[in-house]
Amino acid sequence: MIRIVLADDHAQFRAYLRALLEQQPGLCVVGEAAHGQAAIDLLRDWGAGPLPDVLLMDVEMPGIGGVEATRAIRAARPSVGVIALSLHHDPHMVAAMREAGASAYLVKGDPLPELVQAITRVAGGAGPSASRHPG
Repeated sequence: MIRIVLADDHAQFRAYLRALLEQQPGLCVVGEAAHGQAAIDLLRDWGAGPLPDVLLMDVEMPGIGGVEATRAIRAARPSVGVIALSLHHDPHMVAAMREAGASAYLVKGDPLPELVQAITRVAGGAGPSASRHPG
């Protein structure tokens, strides 16, 4: 079972994504965060039991955004893979998220099978080649 945390400032999008992902065999959403600092806090304070395998990180959020949050999370919890999600494919943002430690960068409108495939690759330890958008 691949354990996933969702970090996005739009509650409706998180609920929609959770519903889609939990219909997929082998995927389980184990946590949610409404902004970057909440994602950092959630993973820093993770209790007993296995850490999430993958964090789906919205790139643009108020306060601490995806780049800074990814950097902090990858430093504190390097085993948690990060997949950046954005409304737009921006080569500068792709590069910034890669530099921060994201293993993949997807556009929120990409087909669900591409997201599931990226989650599977990143959970399996895939590196930067796991991105559909190389930058």
